Amino acid sequence: MQENPPLPTAHWCALGQMPSGDFMMAAIAAGGEPQEPVVVPANDLAAFVAGLEASSAPRWVWHHTPAIYATLLASGVRVERCHDLTLCHQILRSSEFVRDRSAFQLLDWAAPEPPQGPTAATAGPARFDLDTQPATSRNPFEITDVLREFERQRNAVNTSARPGRLALLLAAESAGALIASELAAAGLPWDSREHDRILTESLGPRPATYAEKPAKLAAAGDRVRAALGDPNASLDSPPKLLTALRRAGIHASSTSQWELAEYDHPAIAPLLEYKKLSRLLTANGWAWLDEWVTDDRYRPVYLPGGVVTGRWASSGGGALQLPRSLRPALRADPGWKLVSADVSQLEPRALAAMSGDRAMASAGRGKDLYEGIVRSSAIESRDEAKIAMLGAMYGATSGESGRLLPHLRRAFPAAMGFVDRAAETGERGGAVSTWLGRSTPPVEPDWQEAQSLASQPGATQRDEQNARRAARDRGRFTRNFVVQGTAAEWALAWLAEIRRNLAAFPEVQSDRAAAASGPVFGRRPHLAFFLHDEIIVHSPAEHADAVAQVVLDAADTAAELLFRGGDVDFRLDLSISDRATKS
Repeated sequence: MQENPPLPTAHWCALGQMPSGDFMMAAIAAGGEPQEPVVVPANDLAAFVAGLEASSAPRWVWHHTPAIYATLLASGVRVERCHDLTLCHQILRSSEFVRDRSAFQLLDWAAPEPPQGPTAATAGPARFDLDTQPATSRNPFEITDVLREFERQRNAVNTSARPGRLALLLAAESAGALIASELAAAGLPWDSREHDRILTESLGPRPATYAEKPAKLAAAGDRVRAALGDPNASLDSPPKLLTALRRAGIHASSTSQWELAEYDHPAIAPLLEYKKLSRLLTANGWAWLDEWVTDDRYRPVYLPGGVVTGRWASSGGGALQLPRSLRPALRADPGWKLVSADVSQLEPRALAAMSGDRAMASAGRGKDLYEGIVRSSAIESRDEAKIAMLGAMYGATSGESGRLLPHLRRAFPAAMGFVDRAAETGERGGAVSTWLGRSTPPVEPDWQEAQSLASQPGATQRDEQNARRAARDRGRFTRNFVVQGTAAEWALAWLAEIRRNLAAFPEVQSDRAAAASGPVFGRRPHLAFFLHDEIIVHSPAEHADAVAQVVLDAADTAAELLFRGGDVDFRLDLSISDRATKS
């Protein structure tokens, strides 16, 4: 075992951590065996990684990206590629493409607890923090464990039913992990004064304490209580609010705005206003501004693969739920621009591509897909086309969706047949998979028990109803899983291609740097925001047009990577501005 090693030339570099806190690295040549591990002192890790990136840009193999990469980014080191063992393990343990999943299902290869606040988002979670463990405990992420898990994953991919697709999924998922850390490091440019202005305009002047209600919210509450004839009505507790509503003759079963809007009562309008203002204050009010925005940067904590379909989630900051009213607070630094893009009808387009439905592909080529459906004479209006398509993908088979679905089935039999078969598989308790191989988890024990009870001699009508309801619910889940999951895969490929090309842009002079974006991203275009089908790049103004072209080209590349030779147009709405305004 070597210390202070020379920089090897390697295709892969596996990185583990020793109980001392230092690291061990084992280089792996393409198609070869791991070399003898070398020790990399913790204090030298950033320089060591930077040297290898410059000499050979290997794919780093490590336990969990945030545990290491946040520290590297803070030191000014960006890596090109990685293989995140934790995220890849979660895919392989369920993927139907893997011929033997037992090893992945039995092994507990869990990620550390996610960070929960802006401090953690900025600095990144600590390394595995082994100094606090007893001397006799063993670090489960030492180099031998990393190498063993990596070999297990490589074998699973190479012997799978679809090695090419599965390898692409693991690469995209791992790229997403890098991007999530980079988004936290760079942050989203945020105008705190504009945010405060929006809050003041909507809610009234900022109260002295978080516990006080702002004037406009309090006034809305007073109007609700006056209309209810109940000066002491509690508006912030759903059970107590329901009681107050029923006393006033409003027999609602919930406090959802959709149900409340159905009632004709003087209290409803001010109550809906109160709920809207309360939501703004609670989710993105001054407390949120103080906690999540620092140095004119908003740094949420993203969780790649946090949703079972592969969509991202967030463990703090609400990045996936920013209201439209706050979008003007997203603003570029002086001399910089925001290049914003979102995909029009991403999920229906993914469905057209994976099902090979040429008629649906044609309906969306170069234009709004819903308008294209209308032009195909399948459905009369854009609103109806949207309702019908969402019903097809989400399993809404009654009401207006149910009336319109037969028209879609006649116009687009391949696409509709694809999701119908996914639903039928789910109703039987079977698994379905996305285009690249992310599969649904096994059915829950409660689902199995409901089906078993309904099939027993002497089963009651209620047993049978429960079983049918559970089967339909799972069918709706699997129907949407294949579409939403494949759309998430396309988005990851799009992100990864954008990221790769942005790294090639020249740096601006230091006096024009966006300093708050950190040492890696302060002088060149970089991704600053991601939300399912939308991205924002923060770019020096002189590069904005070229960045926009990169974003457009990346959409074509992502489509070709996933659906080689396909003819689906993934259409983007793109803008270059100082402030973001899209919802």
